[in-house]
Amino acid sequence: MNESGFGTGFDKTVGMDYPEMTAERTVVTCEITPELLQPYGIVHGGVYCSLVESAASLGAALWYGERGHVVGVANHTNFLRAIGSGTVTATATPIHRGRTQQLWLVKVTDDTGRDIARGEVRLANLPADGAGSPDTSERDV
Repeated sequence: MNESGFGTGFDKTVGMDYPEMTAERTVVTCEITPELLQPYGIVHGGVYCSLVESAASLGAALWYGERGHVVGVANHTNFLRAIGSGTVTATATPIHRGRTQQLWLVKVTDDTGRDIARGEVRLANLPADGAGSPDTSERDV
């Protein structure tokens, strides 16, 4: 757990750990447990999507900092190799960081360094002063 809240709630339930957290690169690890497998004995794709989302969101939030909050608006994750055990590592790096949005690349590897999944997450930068923010009463993102 850390001051940003990452590593709590859903992240904790899945078993995510955050060994590296900077605005330039974030790393999330997760031990694959039986609860994370689908009926065929391989990791459920939602686990990879979650790792990708969390890693990108943390990096984006650290970079945006006190200016406001970031919210994910798109997560495109490709599954490259099936595994059923071990520890996976998601490493997020920025592709683009602009005034209103960010795009992050996340590579997921297994214990041996093989590519398991790869994703891109687009995030909206929401200023703390509310300028340019959507009407939150609608909760449309």
